[in-house]
Amino acid sequence: MQQCTINKVTIGGDAPVRVMGVINCSPESFYVDSFIPTKEIHAKAVEMVEAGADILDLGARSTAPHAQAISGTEEARRIDEALKELDGTGFTVSVDTMSPWVLDVCLKHEIHAVNDIAGFCSEAYVKRVADAGLPAIVMATDYTPGDAVGVEATHTALQTVIQRCSSAGIDNYVLDPGIGLWTPFRSVDDDWELSRRFDEFLRYDRPLLAAVSRKSFIGNLLDRLPQERLAGSLAVTMTLLQKGAAMVRTHDVKETVDTVRVFEHLVKRR
Repeated sequence: MQQCTINKVTIGGDAPVRVMGVINCSPESFYVDSFIPTKEIHAKAVEMVEAGADILDLGARSTAPHAQAISGTEEARRIDEALKELDGTGFTVSVDTMSPWVLDVCLKHEIHAVNDIAGFCSEAYVKRVADAGLPAIVMATDYTPGDAVGVEATHTALQTVIQRCSSAGIDNYVLDPGIGLWTPFRSVDDDWELSRRFDEFLRYDRPLLAAVSRKSFIGNLLDRLPQERLAGSLAVTMTLLQKGAAMVRTHDVKETVDTVRVFEHLVKRR
C-alpha cells in the first residue's frame, strides 16, 4: 500500500492506525456537544493530543444534512480565529473545508493537510492544495458531497477522485469512502453496506479513512441521539479497522485510541 505522510505522521502500510480528533468550531453541528468555543480550542487540542490523537481536524461549518447554512465569510472568520489558537503548538493540523477562499485564510496559519469532502471537484481548490504541497484526505464525490449512492457508485467516485489527484500532481493522500447521510438520496442501508464492504476500497492501494463517529445510521439502528452513540460508533470502528482502515476520524479521542490499541493487540499489528 502507498503511504501518506502528514507532518511526519505516516498513514497506511505498516504504520500504526492513526487517530484524527475533530475540533468542531460550528455550533450548527448535528452533535451539539462537540462544538468547541474559540477560547476553549487550545485546551481541547492539548487534551486530544495527550489522549493520543495523531492529527487534529479543524472545521468551521456543518456539512450534516439540513444543517443551517453559513456564508463563506463566516466560515473563514471562525476558522481563522480557531487556527490562531493552534499556531505555535506544533500539533499536526488538517482543515476540513471545501472552499478555496477559506483555504486561502487557512494557509496563513500552520496547517499540514486538507480534508475535502467534495473530492477535489473544485479546480481552484485542488490547485491551491497542489501549489501549497499539502497532503489531503479526499472523499468519494463526483460533484456534490454524498452524491455517490451505494458501493458501486462509491467505487466510481473514488476512481474519479484518484484521477483528479493524478491530474493535479498530488500523490500524498488518504481516501475516504464517505460513509454518512450526506444527501436525501442516501439511506442508512447504504451506510451499513459501505461499512460491510469497506475492505473492497483497499483495491486502490491507498490508506482509507474511517469517519463514522456518532453518525445517523448508527443512531437509526440503536434509536439513540448523537450524545448516546459512542458505543455504537466504537463497534463500527472496530469492524472498519478489521476491514483495513488506516485512520479513524472521531469526536471521542480517548475511547477511540483505546479501541485501536485493543485492535492492534488482538491482530498483533506493529
